[in-house]
Amino acid sequence: MQQRAVVILLLAALSSCVNGDCGCNKLDRDASSSKGNIQTETEQQQVCQQQARNQNKHYRDYYAELEPEIEGMSLIPGGSLHVGTNEPHFEADNESPERLVKLQDFYIDKYEVSNAQFAKFVKETNYTTEAEVFGDSFLFKTLLTPQQQAELEDYRVVNALWWYKVSGVNWHTPHGIDSNLNGLEQHPVVHVSWRDAVAYCKWMGKRLPSEAEWEVACRGGKQRKLFPWGNKLMPKEKHWLNIWQGEFPDGNTVDDGHEFTCAVNEFRQNNYDLYNMVGNVWEWTSDLWRSDDKSDAPNRVKKGGSYLCHKSYCFRYRCAARSQNTEDSSAGNLGFRCAKNA
Repeated sequence: MQQRAVVILLLAALSSCVNGDCGCNKLDRDASSSKGNIQTETEQQQVCQQQARNQNKHYRDYYAELEPEIEGMSLIPGGSLHVGTNEPHFEADNESPERLVKLQDFYIDKYEVSNAQFAKFVKETNYTTEAEVFGDSFLFKTLLTPQQQAELEDYRVVNALWWYKVSGVNWHTPHGIDSNLNGLEQHPVVHVSWRDAVAYCKWMGKRLPSEAEWEVACRGGKQRKLFPWGNKLMPKEKHWLNIWQGEFPDGNTVDDGHEFTCAVNEFRQNNYDLYNMVGNVWEWTSDLWRSDDKSDAPNRVKKGGSYLCHKSYCFRYRCAARSQNTEDSSAGNLGFRCAKNA
């Protein structure tokens, strides 16, 4: 036990010297992992509305004539469009180079899938999520009491000791085994794996967006901007997304009003009428992290960052930012939204 503690402390010291990693990309489920060695970011809703009425008028009028509206979805115009960046913040994430992709018009959900929507899916299909099958999922430390943190000390994620693998946690007990969904009905569903997300989308007659589709939707028709609305994090000194404020991983000042997730319709972020594309929860995409990955649980690309992101440690709440987890992984800051062919 003492030897394990020394190893954990050494790894923690090393990880503190590495720039930019909140540990979200390490929350990979590994059934063979032993304990202690688990491998594995009313007023806001008005954002961009004036711009939408003016700069984006052609988009709304033109596509309203050509395509039928789908409730809860936005039509995203295709074409030859830029994704990626030539000014990467994390070289290892393969954010660069900027490149042109050709996309057809497509629909994407305006909101992340909520707990209420996922509950309806589970009720009608009797679906069991992978977190329920495995019997555990990953929780951030602020959702655990000091006593629980002490008891689960050996179940922390290596190089990200603020993440704990906790038994009994799943989508309907999102904040711990004694929690429930009361008051969280309109918050994004979390603790869902990539496979869970695919199953829900299929039930809805939809699919997960590709990484390129997700990024084009995130950019809201703008080119080479950091965020869905532009380059400034807080235009007019207003919060436009749900991320961590203060010192990570301790001392969240909650300046944006949300310690954990917020409702899926809280932050309207661009001219495509999309909410929480960045911040709140990471979102699964359909893409493999490595196109040649043939493993049983390959890594899939996730986008958008979460409420746990902070510029000092995980500046991934940018449209070009990307990360990954194995497709059977789940965590308290990982959700999704669906897409559909136009």
